[in-house]
Amino acid sequence: MTFIESTSEQQKNLCQVCKGFRQLCGKGLCPILVQAKSFASIKKVFSKKDFFGASPPGVFVGEFGYPKVSLGPLVPPLTDKDTAIFDAEDQWIFKTIDEIIGYRTSLLRGKRQFNVRSARAPKEVLEITQELVMASEPVDTELSFIKRPRLDIIFSSRAAPSGPSGEIKQAILAENPKVPRQVDKVVSDTDLKAIPGTIKLYDAGIPQRQITRLFSVGLFGIEKQRRLVPTTWSITAVDDILSKKLWKEVLTKNWINTVQLFGYKALGNNVQLLLYPSGWLFEVLEYWLLTMKGKPDSDWENWKGRKTYAKTIAGAYYATRLPVLEYLARINRQAGALVFLEVDKSWIPLGVWRFREIAREAFQQEPKEFETVEEALEELKKRLVLPLDKWLEASTTIDIIQNQTTLEDFFPKELHG
Repeated sequence: MTFIESTSEQQKNLCQVCKGFRQLCGKGLCPILVQAKSFASIKKVFSKKDFFGASPPGVFVGEFGYPKVSLGPLVPPLTDKDTAIFDAEDQWIFKTIDEIIGYRTSLLRGKRQFNVRSARAPKEVLEITQELVMASEPVDTELSFIKRPRLDIIFSSRAAPSGPSGEIKQAILAENPKVPRQVDKVVSDTDLKAIPGTIKLYDAGIPQRQITRLFSVGLFGIEKQRRLVPTTWSITAVDDILSKKLWKEVLTKNWINTVQLFGYKALGNNVQLLLYPSGWLFEVLEYWLLTMKGKPDSDWENWKGRKTYAKTIAGAYYATRLPVLEYLARINRQAGALVFLEVDKSWIPLGVWRFREIAREAFQQEPKEFETVEEALEELKKRLVLPLDKWLEASTTIDIIQNQTTLEDFFPKELHG
């Protein structure tokens, strides 16, 4: 699978183009400039070249210049705080946007350029970074930069924001990382392919954020095939790998018996998930409330799965598909799913993790259950700002969903509940 930034993602990433003064998003007050106040309190801290702090642990692998990429550890110049939260996306939906930006702007992003194949025989900064991200707890780390770090905020439509950065002169781990036994076993197995390795750690209960880091720095796979993977690509790759594993399991299950509606709101994002009795049929609709113009974007798949990248919804498609399949695997059932992503005017680009974690939280709540899809849609009207008919006009699967006869005929007999 090829992971690229779609036209949709580029449009949603206006902040990177605007830089806060062109008002391309239509907002009267730039949210990024408001958040930039975070730098006022840390400017003095970053006005030197040598730093010491506890890495969450964290890493960022860039994609510019691929197959030569810049990477390095993320290290806050702090010793008096538990820094694990600074790179723990799965714990952020109960935080404020201010708090999240504060975490990210406190992380120094070290950079050194490497060919992606360097993962097979790491040296210096890469070797230190690989050792660091194997840890399950913060690791005291020393970073020396060639020049003082550049104060900047980098926003991405897929990855979490990142703060000050600079070219690394030297990186040293000041303590031995605490590495989970399962992680050490998979990383050390140079005959184990990347996909089985990813799944093995997921099944062992290793947090997805750590799996993604390990994937990104090239610690999975057969030795001669290991390579660095840009962070934005690895996020979607791991979502996709885990989803496909669960999808194969869910296809063998009976259909759910009722229509179920889940939902949760956080960080300017409203995620509503409609599940209905059916074989696997999945669609994501996404709409941004900045201008109230146009129609929702859409991508979908049937029981055969996707063979091509979801270019329209992009990373958010894979980030929401995984929680749906996790829920279905948990209840030992199969269903169709129609997902509504509505982003309000308070949004700033935080990465697709927010959709994944908001959807996961939605599935921790009790669903509202209905006898028919039409009844569920009536409830859904109350939960969305954009009129429901606009959403349904953009949907590819709604005609199949609302016609039970068509629904029964749509799936092979072995997929009927």
